Amino acid sequence: MGRLGLGIIGAGKHGLRYVRHLTEDVDGAALAALCRRDRAEGAPLAAAHGAAFHADWRALVEDPRVDAIVTVVPPVHNVAIAEAAARAGKPVLLEKPLATTLADARRIVAAVRTAGVTAMVAQTLRFDATVAAVRAALHALAPLHAITLVQRFEPSPLAWLDRRAESGGGILLHTGVHSIDLLRVLAAREVTAVSCMTARVLTRETEDNFMLLARLGDGGPFAHIAGSRALGGRTGLMELAGAGGHLVADHVHRVATLARGGPPAPLPLADPVPTVRDVLRAFVAAVRDRAAVPIPVEDGARAIAVVDAGYRSAARGGTPEPVEAL
Repeated sequence: MGRLGLGIIGAGKHGLRYVRHLTEDVDGAALAALCRRDRAEGAPLAAAHGAAFHADWRALVEDPRVDAIVTVVPPVHNVAIAEAAARAGKPVLLEKPLATTLADARRIVAAVRTAGVTAMVAQTLRFDATVAAVRAALHALAPLHAITLVQRFEPSPLAWLDRRAESGGGILLHTGVHSIDLLRVLAAREVTAVSCMTARVLTRETEDNFMLLARLGDGGPFAHIAGSRALGGRTGLMELAGAGGHLVADHVHRVATLARGGPPAPLPLADPVPTVRDVLRAFVAAVRDRAAVPIPVEDGARAIAVVDAGYRSAARGGTPEPVEAL
């Protein structure tokens, strides 16, 4: 097989990371086409990389030079793009969150399953080096009794994130899916019910703070997830406690310690990696090798199912709500 021609839909701040890594760091693939709403920015960028420019994403999907599609757009658009890619028989990589509603997440899963196309969701945190060290140390804690995951950030400069019609939700949706997906991976269990509360500190239409208690199936550990977009700094706390010890890490600040009956000892951490690069590499390898992707869209949809239950719980004052099946 020759180089895989990728079409990237969306070339804003995050989309430019995909363009850069695709053109510099990913073997076996090339930028075939680019779509960006801002033609004045998008057309010269595409030309600089010898790629076609499309002002309409539908034209990019139908472009015969495009073998596979990457979407880096507000998630409200993912369902239409995924369904079009499925009809065209083209693999698709969708940035998280997979969708803004559970109904749309189910539509994406159904479309790619019916068409039999390769589809992956970009849960980039799975490729983080600190997260990898935590996963490698899980055996030392077994059995797990409690998990706490907290991501806190400064306010977002992206105005559309606080316009509900465009964003579909606030930090629970846009950042919470990172922690929800990570919880599923670390606990190796599905979330069955949640209690959630949200708040607006600086935002007007969407929440910028949330706290969520998760019940895990099959007697899993207690789990607590929290997030904020109203701080002056960042943190990515991971705290895991079990019969074998206590692990505390921060994937933002790249620290991790493990205590097993004595003072905490540092965990060895590999060098940091560009997670977008590794997501792209994994997607390209799966498409070229006709292999399973490491993060199927079903995983993205399960995270959205937890978000959906969280919003239902918050609307009812934090009462427990079941997580619906796909």
